[in-house]
Formats: sequence, structure tokens, C-alpha cells
Amino acid sequence: MRKFEDTYRHQGMRKKLLDIIEEKGIRDERVLNAINKIPRHFFLDSAFDDVAYEDRAFPIAEKQTISQPYTVAYQTQLLEVKPFHKILEIGTGSAYQACVLAELGAQVYTIERQKKLFEINKKFEYLKRFSIKFFYGDGYEGLPTFAPFDRILITAAAPDIPEKLIGQLKKNGMMVIPIGTGKVQVMERIIKLEDGSIKTEVFDKFSFVPMLGGKNE
Repeated sequence: MRKFEDTYRHQGMRKKLLDIIEEKGIRDERVLNAINKIPRHFFLDSAFDDVAYEDRAFPIAEKQTISQPYTVAYQTQLLEVKPFHKILEIGTGSAYQACVLAELGAQVYTIERQKKLFEINKKFEYLKRFSIKFFYGDGYEGLPTFAPFDRILITAAAPDIPEKLIGQLKKNGMMVIPIGTGKVQVMERIIKLEDGSIKTEVFDKFSFVPMLGGKNE
């Protein structure tokens, strides 16, 4: 069984990573501090230990990836997370992003459609220190039982804004989502106004795996 250790070497590599993402434009100190506290190498196979803090995505189980740290920081910064916010995350993946949100004091509800990833995260001891609730399901359906949410974060590329998820967002709440069907998508922030209408803000381009419906056994 793998022994998880966060050594001075790992902490030093994290500091260098922070310098890189700060240079790329991440300014929110709370986001930077959260990323500094989460040992990214815990979420990867031990074979990636020496490169875990490079600013790039890496493969995980089920042909999925752990997102590039800059992308995690970028989406988190756009989300403007406050302590005690109730956040719905679509696409748990490695659970690294969920931990960053929880480190910011949020109550995180996260959905994964890949059964194997969901099972891996259920057994991952490190995750038990956070206020994260894990669900196996279809991200397009969201979690109506637990709605409404202050924030919704989509970690996969959707062809358009999922209406069911907008319905689960509080008034004055925000959704951050990459939109597009090609290899490159545009990051958008959707703000649900008091009257229920939405305001869309468009940001930079990124590359995500597509958001798929249904569940994968």
C-alpha cells in the first residue's frame, strides 16, 4: 500500500508551482494558499512523483486527467468562493479540484459519472479531512435534492449551458463552465440574476475533456 508523505521537497516544488501560476495571472491569495496546502502528488500515481508539480495535466484512471494547476486556480478564482458556500462540482475526477474548494471553506458536493473513479475516491483516506460529499451520477442532472447552490463548477467542456444546472443555482449565484465542442473551449462565468435571467461573462480559452451525459459502469 502506498505511503503518502508530504516532504520538504514536495513543499518546495509547490512553492515553485505557485510562482508559475502567479506569473500567469492568478492573484487571489486565498486560491494560491489553498493550492499551496494541497499535496498534488497524493492524487497521482507514485510514478509521477517527480513531476507532480509541473504546471500540466496528467493521466489518471479511466482515461481521465487531473487538470493543470493553472486551470484549477483559474476556475477557482473566477468562482469567487466564500467560506460556507455550497458548491456543486460536475466531474470529480481525481478530487484535487474539490479539495481546493473545500480548503477555501466551501461545502462541496461533487458528481462523478465514472464508477471506478467514484470508488477510488471513496477509499482515499486523505479526502476524509474535507467537507466533501461524493456522488456517482449524471452531471447534467445535477443534485436537485441538495439544490440550490451558491456556486456550480463544471470541469468538462459542455456544448452549451446546461439548463437543469442553471435551475439549481441560487439567485446571484455563479457557474463557471468551459463552453465549446472543439479541441479548444471558452471559459464562461454565468451569473444568475434576481429575476432568474442570466448574465454571461466570457474569459480565456482552455482545453477540457467533453462533458458526457449518463453514468459509466
